[in-house]
Amino acid sequence: MKMKLLLTVGTCLVLWSVMLVSFSNVFKHHLLGAIVNGSNDSDKPRDKLLEGLLTADFDEDSCLSRYQSSLYRKPSPYKPSQYLVSKLRSYEKLHQRCGPDTEAYKQATKNLGHDDENYANKSVGECKYIVWVAVYGLGNRILTLASVFLYALLTERVVLVDQSKDISDLFCEPFPGTSWLLPNEFPLMNQIDGYDKGYSRCYGTMLKNQTINSTSIPPHLYLHILHDSRDEDKMFFCQKDQTMMNKVPWLIVKANVYFVPSLWFNPTFQTELMKLFPQKETVFYHLARYLFHPTNQVWGMVTRSYDAYLSRADETLGIQVRVFSRRAGYLQHVMNQIVACTQREKLLPGLATHESQVTNTSRSKKLKAVLVTSLYPEYSNNLKNMYWERPTSTGDIIEVYQPSGERFQQTDKKLHDQKALAEMYLLSLTDNTVTSARSTFGYVAHSLGGLKPWLLYQPTRGKTPDPPCVRAVSMEPCFLTPPTHGCGAKKRTNSAKVVPFVRHCEDLWHDGLKLFDDTKDEL
Repeated sequence: MKMKLLLTVGTCLVLWSVMLVSFSNVFKHHLLGAIVNGSNDSDKPRDKLLEGLLTADFDEDSCLSRYQSSLYRKPSPYKPSQYLVSKLRSYEKLHQRCGPDTEAYKQATKNLGHDDENYANKSVGECKYIVWVAVYGLGNRILTLASVFLYALLTERVVLVDQSKDISDLFCEPFPGTSWLLPNEFPLMNQIDGYDKGYSRCYGTMLKNQTINSTSIPPHLYLHILHDSRDEDKMFFCQKDQTMMNKVPWLIVKANVYFVPSLWFNPTFQTELMKLFPQKETVFYHLARYLFHPTNQVWGMVTRSYDAYLSRADETLGIQVRVFSRRAGYLQHVMNQIVACTQREKLLPGLATHESQVTNTSRSKKLKAVLVTSLYPEYSNNLKNMYWERPTSTGDIIEVYQPSGERFQQTDKKLHDQKALAEMYLLSLTDNTVTSARSTFGYVAHSLGGLKPWLLYQPTRGKTPDPPCVRAVSMEPCFLTPPTHGCGAKKRTNSAKVVPFVRHCEDLWHDGLKLFDDTKDEL
C-alpha cells in the first residue's frame, strides 16, 4: 500500500512537472515580446506590422518571421513615414497588375528576345521592369536588391529577381498575391549571366561609344553596377540619363554595391526621397524590414539560437569578423584588435589582476552574451578562453557563442547561405555590434538591427590599427565604390561634397559614400 502510494505521488509529480514545463514554454512564447521590449505588460499588443510598413495580407504560418520578428526586438525609435507606407501599398498593387503570370507581363515579354528596334514603343504600356541578377556573396546581394527595389519605387518599375540561385530558400515572398521571382521561361534567361561591360546593350558602354539616343529605344538595357564599373555605368541615375531610360521597358541589373547614396544626387529623386525617408539614415533599415523575411527553415535557426544563447542575458554583444587578407584565417593582430576595441569602448570588461581577484558582492553580476560570427572559430575560442581562465574586473559573467565556423565562403550552397543569413539576423538582434570595415555582411546586420556599430578599421601590414575601431555616426551601409562626382558636378569634384548629407564612410579613411542625418563637415 505504501509502495503504491509512493508510485502514485511520484507519477503525479512527474505529470505536474511536464505540465509546468509545457505551461512555461507557452507562457514564454506569449511574453517574449514584452520581455525583450523591457515591459511586463503582457496585454500590450505587439506591433507585428511595424507601424504599417508590412501589410496584413499574408498567411502567418507560411512565413513565421514576417510577423514574429517584433517579438525579438525592442521598440524601434525609427518610424516609417506615412508617405513610404502609402508608396509601398501602391507598389504592391502595381506588382499584382504587372507581375509574373499577368496579361501585362505576357505582353511585355512577347517579343523581348527579338531585335525589333520599335519594340519599346509597341510594348511599354503601364508596366516597366527591372530584373535583379544575383552575383557575388549574400551580403552584396541583400544590399543590391534593396538598392534596386528603391530605384524601382522611384521610377515605378516592377522588380523581378533572378531565382537561378537560392533566393527562394532564403527569403519569403515580400509582395502579397503575386511573386517577385523571375519566371524561368523569361526570354533572356539564358543570356543574362553572360552580360558584362562588353555587352552591346550595356548602358555605360553605349554612352561611352555614343551609340544611344532618344530616337532609337532598345527593348532592354543592361546596367553594370559592380566594383569595376566606370563612371559612365555609375551615372545611370542622373536626370538626363533617366529621361531616356524611362522609355526602356526592361532594365537588367548586375550589382555588388549599395548604390542608394548616389540616387540622392538626382534632384528629382532627392525630392521624392526626402518625403520617403525624412530620417535619411533609415533607408536600408526600413527597406530591409519590408523586403527580407527569412524562410521558416532559416527563422528556425535564428529563434533556436536566440532562445538558447541570447535570451537569458542581461546584455548582448555581436562581433562580426571578416578578414580581408591574402593569408586569411586566424590572425593574432586581428584578435588583439577585437580585444582592444571591445575593452576600450567598454563593450566588454577587462580581466581582473591577480591582486584584485576578489568577488565584488556589492553589486549583482551581469550575464553578457557575446555572439561571434566568422568563418574561423579561433576568434571566439580565444575570447571564450580568455574570460574562462580569469575573472572579469567587474565580476560580470561573459558567455561566448559562435553558431558556425566553416572556414571558406561557399556562396550558392543552400545550407551555407541559410546559416549566413541566420547569423546576420542574429547579429541584428544584439544590443551592440562590432563589425569589420568594408564587410557587406556586417553592413546588413547592423543596419537591419537599427544599430550604430563600432567599426573595426582594416589592418595594414599585419599591424593592429590605433585606434582599433570607430563608432559609426550613421547606421546606413557604405557604397564602397561610388562615382567620382555628382550629376551636375565637374569631374574630379569630390562626390562626398555634392550634397551635405552624403559623405565619406567612417571606416574607409576618406573613401566610399553613405547617408547621414546631420549635415556636419566631413568627418
